[in-house]
Amino acid sequence: MNTVSPSPLRFAFAGLIAMAVAMGIGRFVYTPILPGMMEELHLSPANAGWIASANYLGYLIGAFAAAGGWAHGRERLLMFVGLGASTVLAALMGLSETMVAFLVIRFLAGLASAFVMVFMASIVFSHINAAGRSDLQAWHFGGVGLGIAISAAMMAVLVTEHAGWAAGWLWSSAISACGFLVVALLVNEGPLANGEAAGEPALPKTRSLSKVIIGYGLFGFGYVVTATFLVAIVRQGGGSRVFEAVVWMVAGLAGFPSTWLWQKIAASIGLYAAYALACLVEVVGVTASVALGGYTGPLLGGLLLGGTFIAITALGLQAARQQAPRAPRRIFALMTASFGLGQIIGPIAAGLLAQASGNFFLASIVAAAMLVVSGVITWSAAPKSP
Repeated sequence: MNTVSPSPLRFAFAGLIAMAVAMGIGRFVYTPILPGMMEELHLSPANAGWIASANYLGYLIGAFAAAGGWAHGRERLLMFVGLGASTVLAALMGLSETMVAFLVIRFLAGLASAFVMVFMASIVFSHINAAGRSDLQAWHFGGVGLGIAISAAMMAVLVTEHAGWAAGWLWSSAISACGFLVVALLVNEGPLANGEAAGEPALPKTRSLSKVIIGYGLFGFGYVVTATFLVAIVRQGGGSRVFEAVVWMVAGLAGFPSTWLWQKIAASIGLYAAYALACLVEVVGVTASVALGGYTGPLLGGLLLGGTFIAITALGLQAARQQAPRAPRRIFALMTASFGLGQIIGPIAAGLLAQASGNFFLASIVAAAMLVVSGVITWSAAPKSP
């Protein structure tokens, strides 16, 4: 039985790599590749917003599908299907040039990333919780930041070589294939059976839970505008191609330890206060990205976006599970739906506002306002001290 001790570390590392591939690259590599696509293919900001939203719609549907009981016992297989699909679909983006193809491919990529997100979490968390190592959850979520940083480094190399936008997708696919192989070597079994019945009770109908769900949806809208258009904002401000990659690299590197850091803050000031504080920190980044010129604004935007958005996602889910402890799968699905709806509407609204106004200033200020409201609503849902 001496193989048990490294198992939680092995699974946490596998989760890190899977999240880097499916989320950090699979979902967010669109951000640094987007300015090149807009320039070379003459895509409008509105078109760019629709493509982003197709990805988020796929993610929403995928998360709902994955939350169903049909997947029980097939988690490992479905996670690998999602990871493999994410790899292939990145290559297909680089081989396509039509708006219809982009919409379909990014929709399917969203579906794939949701499968990896849900099923990999169920595998990793069952192993690390069984070993009493819930502290390793932060490693798993850190994979999103790692994937963003890797894709930024890739883009920095490609822009110095004057490669076109398609090369970004093809190299993303190659890097994803390497990640797939690593995960295949590490994940040798599915989630540990916990003997729980498949059925879950209905969610409690409380004002606090409703507030957490609504706040999470507003956060989905608020974070996604900068997460989608940050590099396009840098391009519009006349920043160099290498500086674009640096801004995205900063976002990824800040994201890597962010969940661990905000869990420490939550342990000190409380879960709901930490959520609200993280939203306010992100507001500063979102505003700075468009209000401050030169290098300062985009760098601050990247740092504060990366340093908060992954952690807020985790804190929001924790708050919801606290409100509905007996129905973890149902609340995960409902929270993801609310979040998904926000991040589908966000890029479309931002793209249309940017097209109408000629820049991303108004869209970013609207997003910042949404983040403030999200923080306030969720903070007000905190259980009152007896």
